[in-house]
Amino acid sequence: MAAHAAPVRTRIRLRKNDVVQVIAGRDAGKQGKILKVIPEKNRVIVQGVGFTKKHTRPNPQRNIKGGIAEREAPIHASNVMVMCGECGERTRIGSKKLADGDKARVCRKCGGVLDK
Repeated sequence: MAAHAAPVRTRIRLRKNDVVQVIAGRDAGKQGKILKVIPEKNRVIVQGVGFTKKHTRPNPQRNIKGGIAEREAPIHASNVMVMCGECGERTRIGSKKLADGDKARVCRKCGGVLDK
């Protein structure tokens, strides 16, 4: 029997409320804010991007109406790039030590700090 390889865990540098642009897939070019980061699966949920239809059954006890609801689905973290607030371009994330000793995420294009 072949043993299953453990999934490769990479550190996601993206955070909740980051504004990102989708760079691959059917929603390429769209921008949105990150609603949730799922580091175990290396995925993010972006507001207004990657909709799927979910069929729900009505449940009067919980006051749930039935029908087809659209909601955002997780997309892979490698398919999004963070948008810099200073230069307004999509960029990779660098890190820098600030004068007060804290580490901050910075834009690789203009050097502006991404953490506010």
